[in-house]
Amino acid sequence: MKRTRLIDLGVASYMPVWQRQEELHKGIIAAKLKGEDTENCMIFVEHNHVYTLGKSGNEANMLISAIQLQAAHAEFVKVNRGGDITYHGPGQLVVYPIIDMANFGVGVKEYVDLLEEVVIRTVGEFGITGTGSVGKTSTKETIASVLAQKYRVLKTDANFNNELGLSLTVFRLREEDEMAVLEMGIDDFGQMHRLAKIARPETAVITNIGWCHLENLKTRDGILQAKTEIFDHLRENGHIIINGDDDKLSTVGTVHGIKPVHFGLDEKNEYYADEIESQGFRGISCRIHTPHGSFSALIPIPGRHMVYNALAGTAVGCMYGLTLEQIKQGIETLQSVSGRFHIIETGKYTVVDDCYNANPVSMKASLDVLKEAKGRKVAVLGDMGELGTDEVALHAEVGTHAGTCGIDALYCAGPLCEHLAKAAKEADSKLEVRHFADRESLMAELPKLLQDGDQILVKASHFMEYGKIVEMLETAQKL
Repeated sequence: MKRTRLIDLGVASYMPVWQRQEELHKGIIAAKLKGEDTENCMIFVEHNHVYTLGKSGNEANMLISAIQLQAAHAEFVKVNRGGDITYHGPGQLVVYPIIDMANFGVGVKEYVDLLEEVVIRTVGEFGITGTGSVGKTSTKETIASVLAQKYRVLKTDANFNNELGLSLTVFRLREEDEMAVLEMGIDDFGQMHRLAKIARPETAVITNIGWCHLENLKTRDGILQAKTEIFDHLRENGHIIINGDDDKLSTVGTVHGIKPVHFGLDEKNEYYADEIESQGFRGISCRIHTPHGSFSALIPIPGRHMVYNALAGTAVGCMYGLTLEQIKQGIETLQSVSGRFHIIETGKYTVVDDCYNANPVSMKASLDVLKEAKGRKVAVLGDMGELGTDEVALHAEVGTHAGTCGIDALYCAGPLCEHLAKAAKEADSKLEVRHFADRESLMAELPKLLQDGDQILVKASHFMEYGKIVEMLETAQKL
């Protein structure tokens, strides 16, 4: 077999490396046309901060502005490859193979299968995996924050929770990493099998069975079936940690000899919480009980759902030998993630950026947090996607909740939100409700509707691009 030349470029900007790849690729093609031997190369590099847009991607999915890119010393490059938005940066090893597959006697499919096998073997000594219909990212962040009190932890970046994102994450594993916390997201049957085959988790954490991805999974029972595919690739003597308060998850029994550990608010769970008290946008306090003792904690991100995340993190921490004091420290130092109930003080408004994604459960949970805010409480909502044939009824259900939860104003956009707005007004005729046909119309009127000091929740499914609303509000100056 022909040798492969390894090229280590250290840390470099994206464009020179891209040009180097193009030159090597053209060299291989030219040699093949002449009937000459071809060279195999692999480029190893750490890029400076860069976001790339693939040829099939949508530039609107780039959620940060040119000014923000400049502030972060990051590039934005349009490339001739597939995919949508991809990030590379220091500390992330990127490998570019420029090879003639004929030299190895493999086709494209076999080559991709072999790459998958490399990922599987690389991740073999790592793996805590989190999945759930709602709250995957916040649970992942909580677990990682807890484990980081004792271990060196690699976690999924942003929402890199599909097959590609998971593979990119495990390729970042280094010998010094002691724990990997991997988020998995699915929207159809069989996808969890593929993800779990890559990760081969030692511990599986499932937060809840909500109302999302119904287009393919049809029912909550379908979601349960698809999520629990992860158990088929769980390591021997692994752990299953599930929300014991969830009506679907509570039906899960012993799997492959592994007995689930439960968390929730009910005292029947091995890990449970009480003395729960909202601290407004400062977060939520509670007392957490474990088989090893109890402790009080202030979770620095608002929302009753965060208690469940803290409980999941506590259960994982205990599984891996952390003290209760270490677990408490991990919970209380948790940082919010942009687009995931991220609180922004603009000087004019307090904005809650929760617009990465939305479904009925998370929408109602966020509204419940908003009602605890000090000041005029404004919900800026948009359509929720992937709800299947029940999408109208589910939007109306959220509207009814908005009309009864104690907020002061509701401004929303999108065809489905028309049903949400109508239900909210029917629930409370005194509630200020405005509906707009689309996001652009809402953005044009919103500055006229808002008041200084407003506490504003911004939430919608990703396709609504409500990040643009957050950006507009963030730049507002106090008059």
